[in-house]
Amino acid sequence: MKRATITQAKNGLSALIDQVKAGETVLITDRGVPVARLEPATTSANDDDEGRLARLERAGLLTRGTGDVRRILDRPLVKTIDGSSVVDIVLEERESGW
Repeated sequence: MKRATITQAKNGLSALIDQVKAGETVLITDRGVPVARLEPATTSANDDDEGRLARLERAGLLTRGTGDVRRILDRPLVKTIDGSSVVDIVLEERESGW
């Protein structure tokens, strides 16, 4: 997320708006304290979600997956030696203090 002081925002508003149009979010600060956020206006919830994901990805806070989640969900369940549930085993370990 880009930061700009009030003076920088006032003097370079057109440039900041160009960056916002490109999907960037700008945090406006007054003496180092955040006072406003300039971000793209969207027309639909889907565009807003996509824009938010793109901003998080650009900021290095998110890496989008490239695989198909259904492949993970279609895997067979893990089998234990005695046939008990993996969830039961984990809960038992937690209760015993492991």
